Amino acid sequence: GALLLYDGQEKELFGGEMNTTNNRMEMLAVIQALSALKQPCKVHLYSDSQYLLKGITEWMAGWKMRGWRTATKAPVKNVDLWQQLDCLTKTHQIEWHWVRGHTGDIGNERADALANRGVGLLG
Repeated sequence: GALLLYDGQEKELFGGEMNTTNNRMEMLAVIQALSALKQPCKVHLYSDSQYLLKGITEWMAGWKMRGWRTATKAPVKNVDLWQQLDCLTKTHQIEWHWVRGHTGDIGNERADALANRGVGLLG
């Protein structure tokens, strides 16, 4: 799930897909959040997913140079979502922040609860 905060306003986003993984759910939450922005914004994006943050800040440039292949020439997993994120992140000025999961961070706990609501819709 995702929690958007802007100028004192909040927007909660949640959803899901069948047979998904935690990595895909983390990526989908960010895609939903960025897609909800109607104009270019300066964004502080917080996630407890090392996969998401390292992918977007460290690995993606190399994947793109290699035609969405890893350093070992394997196809990038979740390439459909990485390509969506690549397009969405070009529109906004984003600062990426890692937060440790399940340590009482209010925003992170609320985002986790929203993700669980999305899973409940599918069950």
